[in-house]
Amino acid sequence: MPRGEVAVGACVCGAVEVEIGVPARWAWHDHAAASRHAHGAAYATYVGSWRSRFRFVAGEEHVTRYEDEAAGTVRSFCARCGTPLAYERARSPKMVNVPRALFTTRTGREPRYHMNLAQQADWTYLGEPLTPLKGYPGVMWERPRKKRRPPEPMF
Repeated sequence: MPRGEVAVGACVCGAVEVEIGVPARWAWHDHAAASRHAHGAAYATYVGSWRSRFRFVAGEEHVTRYEDEAAGTVRSFCARCGTPLAYERARSPKMVNVPRALFTTRTGREPRYHMNLAQQADWTYLGEPLTPLKGYPGVMWERPRKKRRPPEPMF
């Protein structure tokens, strides 16, 4: 792949670099409990790449893998810092799913799909109005919902 046609990503410590061909095949937010648990977040955002357009650029010796045989999945992550690097499924052997957060540049796809919404955490932010928290620059908060009073009797 010529350098101008790729997006390069890296783990937190910088030991591992990955590269995908641009544009990515697709991008989505995964609300599945397994992805939420693996990423320690409300949901994981992935870009899908053809396996032939994905490669480790540096640090492959720092990559470790967790295989869930029952689910038919493999998760790769950096053995030094723990950053998730790739998610692969036996059902899609030609695809590699890469956490979008690894990339600081565009991947050619915006995440417009939401998967596994039935498993969405009840604490996921859903776009509720936020206001600045006084005395804490950069901190926003949700105001408590006002309790609805029951209607007053007419008589």
